[in-house]
Amino acid sequence: MPLQGTRPSFGKSLFVLGGARSGKSRHAQLVAETAAVPLNGSLIYIATAQAFDDEMRDRIKRHRDDRDARWQTIEAPTELAAALRGADGTNVIVLVDCLTLWLSNLLLGDADINREVDRLLATLRTMQARTILVSNEVGLGIVPDNALARRFRDAAGILHQRLAAQVDSVDVLMAGLVQHWKQPM
Repeated sequence: MPLQGTRPSFGKSLFVLGGARSGKSRHAQLVAETAAVPLNGSLIYIATAQAFDDEMRDRIKRHRDDRDARWQTIEAPTELAAALRGADGTNVIVLVDCLTLWLSNLLLGDADINREVDRLLATLRTMQARTILVSNEVGLGIVPDNALARRFRDAAGILHQRLAAQVDSVDVLMAGLVQHWKQPM
């Protein structure tokens, strides 16, 4: 098992999936920073979180404090495809954290989820930048007891399936341990 943050080449795109507090954000950041070194590349962090309460403000601050001055941050709670297009370029590594917060924002905003996922996947196909996308695996637990939570779980599962089919690489984390489930061809 490779050390946290080390990874064989991930091609143009890497999907990092895991449960809450599994180490996925730290792993994705270290992979991005390692990939940027030989390129002398730019590091762009696309944040999807919104700070609606003190606990979320603290989480956002901790994530921001973990990144050094090499990182540029773009806030994109709902307009992820547009943010990716704006960040695109050669010698750029883009890290999106996280897709489940983006999906939550879309659901709560009553957006057309299928259209937004289609836009995201279409944008990823055209990217010059190497892209790393982080998301929470939410389908391994019990069936949620309300319609909104079930809709979210189902939408996340479909997003994850479609994304995993399209990207070059998939890493899954559990308890801080990384498994490389998909490698570039």
